Amino acid sequence: MGFSDRILGRKSVNGGPHIDAVSPSAAITGGEIRISGSGLRPLELQRPKVRFGDVEGSLVVSSDAFLIARVPEGATSGPVVVATDGHVSNSQTVRVAVPIVETLHPVTNPALDAEGNIYATFSGSRGQKVPVAVFKIDTNYEVKPFVVELMNATSIAFDRQSQMYVSSRYDGAVYRVSPSGAMTTYAEGMGVATGIAFDREQNLYVGDRSGTVFKIGRDQQVFVFATLEPSVSAYHLAFSPKGDLFVTGPTTSSYDRVHKIDPNGNVSTFYKGLGRPQGLAFDVDGNLYVAASLAGKRGIVKLTPDARASLEVAGQGLVGLAFAPGRSVILATTSSVHHLSWNIQGLSLLPE
Repeated sequence: MGFSDRILGRKSVNGGPHIDAVSPSAAITGGEIRISGSGLRPLELQRPKVRFGDVEGSLVVSSDAFLIARVPEGATSGPVVVATDGHVSNSQTVRVAVPIVETLHPVTNPALDAEGNIYATFSGSRGQKVPVAVFKIDTNYEVKPFVVELMNATSIAFDRQSQMYVSSRYDGAVYRVSPSGAMTTYAEGMGVATGIAFDREQNLYVGDRSGTVFKIGRDQQVFVFATLEPSVSAYHLAFSPKGDLFVTGPTTSSYDRVHKIDPNGNVSTFYKGLGRPQGLAFDVDGNLYVAASLAGKRGIVKLTPDARASLEVAGQGLVGLAFAPGRSVILATTSSVHHLSWNIQGLSLLPE
């Protein structure tokens, strides 16, 4: 053992590097994954190489037992290996999301219609009038303008008849949008209207980030359903398979809550400890997925029904997600939309 090894408490490694695990095993470009194993750093403190297929990723942290590597541009789903001193490790599979469009400004979940078309916003800053508020991305990933005359489009939801609804945090209204993109006002006067979601009975719920969750009946009567702590940006809403409403609302804290609201409007804390939690969605097994930071690592966090948390997708700037057909998911960042094959069956929000 060399002098530098003794100083650092390192042991010489017989043979090449070995990967035991990669966490998380899915990411978008720029996301950071942790590679655990042995012999991952060459002797004499040289830097190892982490290869995503044929593309080399950049190292954030390097040690003998683990590495943290950033997913590089051009990486695709497939094997990841570590190379040291001419030796190459065994491979582990990492799923990498495919960029669909990179010129948008979503602030929460994207949405899908019954045909599999994706809808995402260019929300803009408060009071900013943009040429196109909502874009339609068809199944061939062709991007087309869909809604134009809407200020600060925020959240999108579809009812059972495949009718689109869009909230505006600018004027506190929810708009109903026809298949041609024409708008009519559905409800108004809801403060800073952000997240929206339908329950099983097709009542629409709207999060006013200043502290209220509204319930809009099918007759368009508006009621106060629950009150929460104000958010600095938005309320994000999703219904669980059991019919409870889950809400995130980032505050100035780095230890935010996921709220659970039962059908009677009673509020409880489901989980506490996420950084800036935003868009959320459920799978068919009742696991909740939230765009948030967990222990300082940004991505998509999974919360099991008994509130155990784990980071499942790594990626900076993620603000929301929507499950898609074929066990896949659409991921939204502050500027882009991505497709990830994930082998998770999402809870359908499409018409029954």
